[in-house]
Amino acid sequence: MSGLVGAVEIGGTHVSVGRVDVARSHLDSSGLRRFSLGSHADREAVLAAISSAALDVALPEIDLWGIATPGPFDYEQGVSKMRGVGKLDGLYGVNLRERLARDLRLAHPERLRFLNDAQAFILGEWWAGAAKGHRRAIGVTLGTGLGSGFLDDGELVVSGPHVPPDARLDLIPFRGRAVEDVVSSRGIVAAYGGTVEVADLARGARDGDESAVAVFRGFGSALGEFLGPWVVRFAPSCLVFGGSIARAWDLFGAAFVESCPEATRLERCSPADQLDEAPLLGAALYAVRSQSEPG
Repeated sequence: MSGLVGAVEIGGTHVSVGRVDVARSHLDSSGLRRFSLGSHADREAVLAAISSAALDVALPEIDLWGIATPGPFDYEQGVSKMRGVGKLDGLYGVNLRERLARDLRLAHPERLRFLNDAQAFILGEWWAGAAKGHRRAIGVTLGTGLGSGFLDDGELVVSGPHVPPDARLDLIPFRGRAVEDVVSSRGIVAAYGGTVEVADLARGARDGDESAVAVFRGFGSALGEFLGPWVVRFAPSCLVFGGSIARAWDLFGAAFVESCPEATRLERCSPADQLDEAPLLGAALYAVRSQSEPG
C-alpha cells in the first residue's frame, strides 16, 4: 500500500480532515485540520462545511477517500439516516457520496468509501495506535453518544454471538433505559445537574470540585458495569477508548477498572494513542482495503 488517501471524520459539531500517507500509516506533513459546523447550521450549511473541509486537503492525485461518520447511515450507498443527533439531523436522506464526488470533482464516486466512525477509530488504533499488535480488540468512543467497534485479526466483526447487534453497544439497554442516557456526555451532565460542558466539569474536578469528582467516578463505575460482560464475551487483549470524554480518563479510569475487573486481565486498557487521528487513519485504511469492491 502506498500513496495518499483523503480522509474525513464527520462529528456532531465538527469536521476533521487529513491526507493519510498509507505507506507510513500516518497523516502527511499537513497534519489534521478541524473545522466547526457552526452553532446554527442548516442542511446546506452542513454540506458546504463538509465539502469545504475535504477540499482543504484535496490534491489532484488523491482519488480515493475514506469517510468516517456516525450512524445510523447507509454506508454502502453513502446515504445519511441520522435523526436525533443535533446538527446532523438535516442530512437525513442526503446522498453524501454524490455530493462529495461532485464537489471534489471525482470521476468515480465509488472511490468514496464510508465507515462508522467508532469502527474507523478502532481500525486506526489497530493500524497505528494502542491496539497495534493485538489480535482481538474493542474500541469504545465516548462523547455525545456511545460508539463501538470490534476487531479480530484486523477485521471488523459486525455480527455473531460475541458482539451486540451490528456491533453497536448503544443498542443495548442499561439500568432499564438507553445506555446513552448514562454513558455519554449528556449522562455526565445529568448526573451533575444544571448546564455544563464536560470539558469544564473535568477542569473543575481536577481543581478539586468534589461533586464533579464524584460524577466522573460514577461515570467510570457505570461504564465498567456496562462493558464488563462484553469484555468477557469478546475476550479481547486490548480495550481502547476514544472520543472527547476519553481525555478525562484520569478522572474515571480507576473507577472503571474497579467496576470491570475483567479489564485488569487485559494486556492494555487505556485511552487511544491517536485520539484525534485514529478515525481518519481507520477510514483511509478501510478505503484502501475496499477499493476493489463495488460501490
